[in-house]
Order: sequence, then C-alpha cells, then structure tokens
Amino acid sequence: MSGGALLVVGEVVTDVVVRHSSAPVHGTDTPARITTLPGGAGANVACWAARSGCGTVRLLARAGAGSASWHGEVLRSAGVCPLLAVDEEVPTGTVVALVDPSAERTFLTDSGAVLRLCPDDWSPALLDGVARLHVSGYLLFGEPSRTTALLALREAQLRGVPASVDPASAGFLAELGAGAFLDLVAGVDLLLPNADEARELTGLPDPADAAAKLSRHAGRVAVTLGDRGVVLASGGAVTARVPATSGAVPVDSTGAGDAFTGGFLAALLAGADEVSAAGAGCRAGAEAVATVGGRPGPLPPS
Repeated sequence: MSGGALLVVGEVVTDVVVRHSSAPVHGTDTPARITTLPGGAGANVACWAARSGCGTVRLLARAGAGSASWHGEVLRSAGVCPLLAVDEEVPTGTVVALVDPSAERTFLTDSGAVLRLCPDDWSPALLDGVARLHVSGYLLFGEPSRTTALLALREAQLRGVPASVDPASAGFLAELGAGAFLDLVAGVDLLLPNADEARELTGLPDPADAAAKLSRHAGRVAVTLGDRGVVLASGGAVTARVPATSGAVPVDSTGAGDAFTGGFLAALLAGADEVSAAGAGCRAGAEAVATVGGRPGPLPPS
C-alpha cells in the first residue's frame, strides 16, 4: 500500500543520557556528560518516519501531566501529530541511558505512565486514513497497555491495515517469555527485532537463522545487526541481507533501531520494495548513531 498515514501506538519517555568516558567507579564520582532529552521507542520511530518523508505521522501514547505539554510540543516540531493521553497520577516514563566510549548503551527504565495506556485511550477511529500501524513492543510487557496494544492490532487486522511490532527489549522479553510474546504478535505483517531480541525469541545464535524462524510467526521479519546491516526474511527463509550505511563516528547508539524502523516504514509507505526500504532504514540508523539521544538532530545544510 503506497501513501496514507502512519499511526504509531507506543510511548513517550524522558531520556537522561549519561555519556561516560571510563567505567563508573563504585562508591565515588565518575565524570560524565549528562543530557535530558525527549525519547521513547514509539515517539522516536514516529519522529524518524516524519524525518524520512512520511507525510502524516500520528502517535498515541500516555504521558504524565507534568511534562505532557513539553512532549507534545517537541513532537509537533518534528512533524508528528501527538495524541497524548494525560495521566494525572504518575509521571511520564523515564529512561537513564548509560552510554560507554564505544557508543553502546545500557538502559535503566522507569515505565511511569507508559504501561498505563488504557483501552479508553484507544478508538478504532484512530485508524481512519491510516495505511500502516506500528506498535511498540514495550506496551506488551504490562497491563493495561497490553490490552490496548492488542485492541489496536486486532482492529488493524479487521480493516486490512498492515501492522508491525518492535519487540523492544531482550531483557523484558526474557521476563515475559518468548512463546508468550510470539502468541501476542501472531499474524503481524512485520516484526522488527534487533539481534539480541531475535536470539531471545528463538534461542538461535545466528541472526539469519533467527530471522528465518521468526518469519514463520510474522509475514516478514527484519533483524537489525548494528554496523552489520539487516537481515530480511519471510516464509521461513532469508530473502536479503542489506549492508549498513557508513557515516560519521558513532557517539550514541540510543534510538538507532527506532531510526531504522522509522526510515523503513516511511519508505514502505512511499511504495519502496523491502530491500530499498531497508536501505532507507539503514541510512536513518547511521544518522541516529551520530546524534546524542534517540531523535533526529537538525537537518544538515542543503
């Protein structure tokens, strides 16, 4: 399906990005550069999709009253229509991202309002004019957000709207269980794990084997491999390997997978084939790792 809007059902969080040049020293100070930024996998995907040329992008998420206005303004400035349910009881989710000298990140996560996205926040009318739905897998790790995400996926299936899911977290997948997660996402058009998530879901160490196995549960699978690109699979077999895009020296890998997803989905909506769309996703990912935080930076000069 070419054209139409993208609806992301996911999350906004406040990211506290901590870049440290040496390992944290227990019980004392470690020098670091600390930045507070808007984030959240779903919000990041939406922003990268807009950056990648998707004309209409909407985000359904839940935010605490204290920062909902700020998150909404930032999303609008990025070209995303925010559909934020305001939570008066708990704050917006917060993630502390510890980024080491290699640009690899470790997350400390307080879900806050994220998992409180509830069925009353959802309406089938949100799919009017939508050509593709994307659901952040974080919502599947708790209630009532799991029920809400499944409502969105079910309605999309009834309307014939293709849906994608990002498994979101190898750690949370391990707690939920691979079988339980795969049951929840059975029948989705596209599954977008990274290599660690694919390994957790299949028990297979080789990403290509994992991609092939997962493509028996979803219509298509794209397993992201960082600087090794992406493996595509469908029907139980690998269909393509797309190399990563070389770019600037990485400074922060936070949001690289979200950037890939946003670029990939935007290209699919524009009518690109799967391999070309994966290339667009890799280009967005290369841009993301050169930027602190999970959102696009300012556009380069033309």
